[in-house]
Amino acid sequence: MDGERLGGLLQQLTLEESSREVKEPRRRHLSKGTLSLALIVVIASGTFTLWQRDLAVPQVETVAAVAATNPATQPVAVLEATGYVVARRQATVSTQITGTIIDVLMEEGESVAAGQVLTRLESSAQSAELSEAEAQVLVARSLLGLYEAQLVQAMRDLERKQSLAKAGAVSTQSMETAMTQVDMLRSQIDSQHRQVDLASAQVARARVQLNHTVVRAPFSGVVVAKTAQAGEIVSPMSAGGGFTRTGIGTIVDMDSLEIEVDVNEAYINRVRSDQPGQAVLDAYPQWSIPVHVIAIVPTADRSKATVKVRVAIEQKDPRILPDMGVRVSLHEPRENVSNADSATHRISSVLVPKSAIVDGEGNHWVFVEHDGRVRKSRVGVGSASGDLQEVTGVPAGSRVIRVPSANMSDGSRVAVTNE
Repeated sequence: MDGERLGGLLQQLTLEESSREVKEPRRRHLSKGTLSLALIVVIASGTFTLWQRDLAVPQVETVAAVAATNPATQPVAVLEATGYVVARRQATVSTQITGTIIDVLMEEGESVAAGQVLTRLESSAQSAELSEAEAQVLVARSLLGLYEAQLVQAMRDLERKQSLAKAGAVSTQSMETAMTQVDMLRSQIDSQHRQVDLASAQVARARVQLNHTVVRAPFSGVVVAKTAQAGEIVSPMSAGGGFTRTGIGTIVDMDSLEIEVDVNEAYINRVRSDQPGQAVLDAYPQWSIPVHVIAIVPTADRSKATVKVRVAIEQKDPRILPDMGVRVSLHEPRENVSNADSATHRISSVLVPKSAIVDGEGNHWVFVEHDGRVRKSRVGVGSASGDLQEVTGVPAGSRVIRVPSANMSDGSRVAVTNE
């Protein structure tokens, strides 16, 4: 019995040891799977980080570098003058009659079309006058119909009396009386026609007065001022005491904007009609606007010794507003180029915005975009014209970053917004 029990115990120990040997490889297998899972998580986290970094690329605007290989045709500024943007077509809207405002249908900055209703006045009195005038027309036409009927009857009586007069049945006086009656009725009919016309004219006048209670835009434009509110009295004439408005608002035709500059009379000989140039608004110093001279106003300001010059804006833009300060550079073709300039221009040069050039390490640089990345290129700087700078070292047609950011570097990824 003791031997059999001992053999059973040994067998159990052998089974337990075998079981341990079977379980150990499984434990080792689980450890390798855990390591693989951790590696996958690390790779996925790195990929997500890179993807997130690509999403955060800055947005930039690019501009093409324009070739400037012929210096003889490049314009040169011959005159710079300051002035203001003005509107040639501007109107302060008012009413043609005195009345109380019941509704104002415009606000500052709102665009309006020609004929659009801007203001309504209280119109009960004008409506009553129109109804009265229309009734007068009906009365005049009724009297006209009565006179016409009487004339028909008088003509019949005259015909009968004429027949009887031939037979000697009536006297000549009776026939003459009938003829007089016909003539009188004809005159009354003519007079009544004039009364109908008069009454119709009064209707037209009453309608005009009623239409004056509605103020409409005289032309298409933008409301730049609103000077009246509902409940106020408005009049085309100024009234004492200051309780009556004389205007409702001001409208400016933005298509009529131009520039007026004062040129010193000592330099007016440099200005000619249709002369090209560039304008820079004080509000947008990096933006150049093509312009040309419209006319020279033929009078001088004695107190300032200047002559006013009108300048047309060739490219309209919503950013251009009346009374903005502006600086205008007028150009002329470069006719004579020195030998030094000719040698310089033998190297291919291009024109880029001044804002595209950055300084660093004692050199000038621009950033060129290609396939979503930028390349930092060193350039040589030449002459300037307006907000354009002549540079070398960049091929014509390259897409240059218009305004590089401070942290932009060679190889940075960017997203172009103007393509």
